Amino acid sequence: MLQAKAQRQSDRRTEILDAAERCFARAGFHRASMQDICGEADMSPGNLYRYFSSKEALIAGICERNRADAVASFALVDSAPEFFEGLAGLARYHLVDRTDTEVALCAEIMAESRRHPDICKLYQGIEVDIKARLAAMLRRAAERGEIRADLDVEAVATALMVLGDGMSWRRSVEPGFDAEKILPLILTMVRCLLSKPNDGAAAAGDKQ
Repeated sequence: MLQAKAQRQSDRRTEILDAAERCFARAGFHRASMQDICGEADMSPGNLYRYFSSKEALIAGICERNRADAVASFALVDSAPEFFEGLAGLARYHLVDRTDTEVALCAEIMAESRRHPDICKLYQGIEVDIKARLAAMLRRAAERGEIRADLDVEAVATALMVLGDGMSWRRSVEPGFDAEKILPLILTMVRCLLSKPNDGAAAAGDKQ
């Protein structure tokens, strides 16, 4: 009985966060009201406030859900048959397969982190966590001999985040931006950066 109740509460939280994502992506954090989110979630304000006390709490819930999703997706790279295959799948998942709503919301969160101290603290915490996980992923690949061992993994992790942020931002602001077309170019650049010298030369030859 308690498990069923907990599941219903979890499902309801998910529905509210999904509704909030759609409202925030459509109207922005400042223009979207709690009443708008109630309407989108088809629930009363009193019921919604039982789960989330404010828009900031909703943003925090969305950010934490995104963090958990990222953590789970990183684990798939280590379980892939080959590092670059896993990395390509990770890149596709985050840069191509995400919906327009999810991409627009990420842009909103980045923008809001410059204006709201609490959102900034939350966003920066997640960024630090993601960078550490990327660096650890690269370090493990280097230890397995799948990428070059002389890399500054912290710098490379930052570079990968810059590429990812740039792709997401371009999707959010440029109508018709074709992430599917650009992704292979990004992956080729990353492979050249990470591959051992002979492997990089072989990969370049395969592209010709």
